[in-house]
Amino acid sequence: MDNKTRCSWVNLNEELYIKYHDEEWGVPKHKDQELFEMLVLESFQAGLSWITILKKRENFKKAFDYFDVLKVANYTEEKINILSSNKGIIRHKGKINATINNAKIFIKIQKEFGSFDKYIWGFTNNEVIKSEYKTESDLSKKISNDLKKRGMKFVGPTIIYSYLESIGIINNHEKNCFRLNL
Repeated sequence: MDNKTRCSWVNLNEELYIKYHDEEWGVPKHKDQELFEMLVLESFQAGLSWITILKKRENFKKAFDYFDVLKVANYTEEKINILSSNKGIIRHKGKINATINNAKIFIKIQKEFGSFDKYIWGFTNNEVIKSEYKTESDLSKKISNDLKKRGMKFVGPTIIYSYLESIGIINNHEKNCFRLNL
C-alpha cells in the first residue's frame, strides 16, 4: 500500500474502492458512453452501497452490452427477462426498465444537444465545481428536475449529485486528499 492520503470514505481494504477513487471519481468524463455507464450504475446504486456496484461492474458491462445506449434503448421483453435473472447484476426490474427508458431519453438529449456531454456539462458552462461535501445541491436538483421532465426515472437529486461526482462535474475530494487538485 502506498502512503497517499485519500478521502476518508475510501475503504483501504477494498482494492476496487481505492482504484475507483484514485483513477475515476471526480475525474471529468466527456465520452457519452462513459456518461451513460455512470448514469446506469448510479441509478442501480440507489439504496445500496457503492462497493456492491463496483464489485458487479464488469457483470453490468457485459449484461448491458458495454453500455451501448443504442442497444440498451432497443431491449425487448426477452432481454428484460434475461437481465432479471442475471445473478451478476442487481436484478431490480424497475431499475432495469428505467435503464431502457433512460437510454431512449439519453438518445433524444444527444440529438437535441449534439451529445449528452454538451447537455450535462452545459449546466456548469463546462466548469468543475470543487468541494461542496453534500448529498444534493441546487445543481443536482435542477438537473434531476430537467431529466424527470424529459421522462427519466431513478434520477432524483441525490442520485444525480453522486452522478455529478462520478463524472467529475463536482470534485468533492477532501482537502487533504492527493486527488483534490490533480
